[in-house]
Amino acid sequence: MNYQHNVQYHSLKNKIVAITGGASGIGEELVRAYVNQGARVAFVDLNREAGEKLAQELNCLFLLCDVTNIEQLKSAFAQIASQLGDVDILINNAGSDEHHQLKDLTEDYFNHSINVNLRHQLFAIQAVVPGMTKKGGGSIINMGSIIWMRGRPGRVCYSLSKAAIHGFTRSLSQELGVHGIRVNSLVPGAIRTAKQDAMWAKLNPAAVSQFIELQALKIRLDATHCARLALFLGSEESCGCTGQDFIVDAGLSVN
Repeated sequence: MNYQHNVQYHSLKNKIVAITGGASGIGEELVRAYVNQGARVAFVDLNREAGEKLAQELNCLFLLCDVTNIEQLKSAFAQIASQLGDVDILINNAGSDEHHQLKDLTEDYFNHSINVNLRHQLFAIQAVVPGMTKKGGGSIINMGSIIWMRGRPGRVCYSLSKAAIHGFTRSLSQELGVHGIRVNSLVPGAIRTAKQDAMWAKLNPAAVSQFIELQALKIRLDATHCARLALFLGSEESCGCTGQDFIVDAGLSVN
């Protein structure tokens, strides 16, 4: 896709960008978008094959990492700092949108959901803040979701995690603002990815058309719509924005 060429953010050139869950879906598009802007991009993912393929194609840094393993996550961010330098822009993208019912909830599943969707974001932020502080600023983008805003059933743990992300984004914007560090959340709606296509085709084939009917804008959103906003939030063009939720859902959450 060539949409990245529509706007060139000169402030992103040579910026050091770290993206979690960057090997596929929205994360892959984020990697592509930032590389296209001339940034120096590192991404972590659990999928070695997809990660290595993307890194080779784009000539960027891939590190195999399970974000639920905090020691492994810390090690990955230490390697990024060692190989590229202190991070300017962090995008906490990794997560897993799994369906589950309250009656099936176990303690192990609850812990897994929190670890894969929430906990790693805070520790990734902890890892990059010292470097951003030394540089006098930075941009942190936490990936949220409109799921909790809409109160959708069947994903209570996912909703809990994503609601918490919006909460700590606001708190950290106040705590880190004194260092020039901006903290915002990017909130996707019904974004079309290969994973989402497969999930909805299995669960509810009619859901795709239902999403469009509920949206104010009658378009099918894909990962590029998230990447456009992520570029803005990482750039100096958003230098006055912090502690905010930026929603990309074609008006779905308004309904």
